[in-house]
Amino acid sequence: MYFSDDCLLSWLAVTNGNDLVTLLEFPFMQRAIAGAVLMGILGGVLGSFVTLRSLSFFSHAVGHAALVGVALGVLLQLNPTWMLLPFTLVFGVVVLYLIDKTDLGSDSVLSIVLSGALAIGVILTSLIQGYRGNLMSVLFGDILAINTTDLILTLLVLVLSSIFLLSSLRQQILLTLNPAVAQIQGIPVQLYRYAFVVLLSLAVAVAIKAVGVLLVNAFLVIPASIAKLISHNFSRFLVMSVIFGSTTSIAGIIISGLFNFASGPSIVLVQFIVFVAVFSWVKLTMKAA
Repeated sequence: MYFSDDCLLSWLAVTNGNDLVTLLEFPFMQRAIAGAVLMGILGGVLGSFVTLRSLSFFSHAVGHAALVGVALGVLLQLNPTWMLLPFTLVFGVVVLYLIDKTDLGSDSVLSIVLSGALAIGVILTSLIQGYRGNLMSVLFGDILAINTTDLILTLLVLVLSSIFLLSSLRQQILLTLNPAVAQIQGIPVQLYRYAFVVLLSLAVAVAIKAVGVLLVNAFLVIPASIAKLISHNFSRFLVMSVIFGSTTSIAGIIISGLFNFASGPSIVLVQFIVFVAVFSWVKLTMKAA
């Protein structure tokens, strides 16, 4: 009995290994891996600042409100990606403007705007007739379906984000830790805030095709949260966020391809498992010390 089980496990390992090699030969899988690396790096870079600046709810709101852009694209028979980019950009800037110009708390403004956008999105989706495949793929993500255009857009957003954040890293860190002191030192706080929101909104838009509207916030937050558990130096924290973002994305799409799981949930599930493992290891280490 034990011999049979061992043989079965060995056969499954060989079969899965052969399947993996075969999968990697397909262009769609190669594009998916390239997209996973780019999006993982992008998510790690921006997610680091999202986590430290407590903007996770903001990215959550932008991601869910993108349903309106997706529905509009399908209704107008346009590529949903081209509707997502301008919509998320405008939505992110408008929400930040409302937060700045009202006496309400940012969480209240985000809840109100998110609820309104979701209501509009649901109504628009009910007007869509016939096949809704494009809508479903954007809602739940399909990194195996990304094309060259998606890769170029992701690379552009990554380059812009890296240039903006890394060229002003000292100012960005000060703005993150103490906005009031940054303002006193002459740092253009508002300009940096709005520029970051623009980049964050664009990152959400390009990542939605990979992980979907429902999980895009987790894609930004979890890798940075894992890195934060084991990093106390900002530079190391940033590098670890990028590493966790890209490696978990690759692992997620490989699992998705091998077992025919949905790509978005597979990526986020891998990230969640890694987070739980690292969290448990940190707690056990602290108790042992």
